[in-house]
Amino acid sequence: MLDQIETLNLLNDLEPVVEKELNRHISIAKEWFPHDYIPWGDGRNFAHLGGQDWTPQEQRFSEAARTSLIINLLTEDNLPSYHHEIATIFGREGAWGEWVGRWTAEEGRHGIAIRDYLVVTRAVDPVALEQARMFHMQEGFQAIHPGMLAGLSYVSFQELATRVSHRNTGAATGDPIGESLLQRIALDENLHMIFYRNLLDAALELQPDATMVAILSSVRDFAMPGHGIDGFQRKAVEIAVAGIYDLKQHRDEVIMPVLRKWKIFERNDFGSVGNAARDELAQLLADMDVSVNRFEERREALRARLAVRG
Repeated sequence: MLDQIETLNLLNDLEPVVEKELNRHISIAKEWFPHDYIPWGDGRNFAHLGGQDWTPQEQRFSEAARTSLIINLLTEDNLPSYHHEIATIFGREGAWGEWVGRWTAEEGRHGIAIRDYLVVTRAVDPVALEQARMFHMQEGFQAIHPGMLAGLSYVSFQELATRVSHRNTGAATGDPIGESLLQRIALDENLHMIFYRNLLDAALELQPDATMVAILSSVRDFAMPGHGIDGFQRKAVEIAVAGIYDLKQHRDEVIMPVLRKWKIFERNDFGSVGNAARDELAQLLADMDVSVNRFEERREALRARLAVRG
């Protein structure tokens, strides 16, 4: 882990990369508007304005799809905590500050759009949804591993994981409108991942050992930013069993593509610390393979157990 002086030096050294990546991001990011993706014609007033309150008969989609939509929305709701984390790490000045503002603004529309979609379509209980939002946002978010390199490595994986989750959740709804909305959000997440991934790639050149240690920590202790949601572990199993986001997808579509991009197992610029971290990462990936196979063997049994509980 870098000390304060080393971290400040690295922030300064990386600022030209941040500026380059920010300019690239702005040049390819397409403007879009949440209201364009909401079927407003399906909306009705609730009892407070003379309409009818929600009833369970109105809920839509499979149980797993609803669970995933709610998890994804509550995760997006915690944006103030995420903004605090990255603004504290990266600062609010120069190119770093411009990126913090841009990223926050783009992420902000995700929660707006998903909530409008769920409330207008009455797909889930809006009262329970609001109660869950209040609870989760009051809990806030705190990084498992503090620090600049830990933060950059974590979001490189997390943004891609979120992209996969949104995309698969949209498909699980079976609703063309919902799928279109979640695909649009997933595109934003992918661009954010590319920004962070490229930035960490530059950090690997400047501080290979410290960056490798950060990567190891992110893979070893990875948890989605919504892991603090009430009942998250049970909900995560339900989502995994349904094939919306499981360990195999996490390995094949998130961890391995990013590691390959960084050429982690091809590099020859690590010292003893970096090499030790890479060796530990290799063992973690081998253990993950075993866990993936074990889960795949148990998936049907888990699905049956969840069906009984349902």
